[in-house]
Amino acid sequence: MENKTEVRSIGVFSLCFLLIAAYCLLLTDVFAQEKKTASKEPTVITSEILTADNKAKTALFERSVVARKGEMTMFADKMLVYYSEEKGSSNIKKIDAEGNVKLIKGERVVTSKFATYFAEPEEKIIFTGEPRATEGENVVTGTKMIYFMKDDRSIVESSKVFLIERKSGGDKAQKEKLP
Repeated sequence: MENKTEVRSIGVFSLCFLLIAAYCLLLTDVFAQEKKTASKEPTVITSEILTADNKAKTALFERSVVARKGEMTMFADKMLVYYSEEKGSSNIKKIDAEGNVKLIKGERVVTSKFATYFAEPEEKIIFTGEPRATEGENVVTGTKMIYFMKDDRSIVESSKVFLIERKSGGDKAQKEKLP
């Protein structure tokens, strides 16, 4: 009798282990698919004027330029897009944005005179020319801001931060005049 019980226990344990392993493999596949889908979101750029140079693999967008990808939107007076062609499709490698640059992602807004987007090796945007980031009433300024998109983290050179603290009664605390 004991042998049958041991065999059943081992069989149930093996079955549970296989089910857990299969579930883990399924989750891994789901996360991999989500990552592929996120990276394949199209970038849509609109402007009043487009000048394409297929030999140089650049596209110059001018006047009222709006670039959208997922939940992020960037505005500028001018954007020069550098791309590569691989297997019949174009991939953006770099974007130089100039004039009234504004990036919006959720409640976060970053403004500057210039911005450069790099797709590789690490997807990031570098803001220069009086960059200023706001989220709600909080403000960060500096001489240079680097936003690492995949990690959702930033580096700010010569930073000045204005944080709005709330009193326990819900009233706003005194704040320094924002730049």
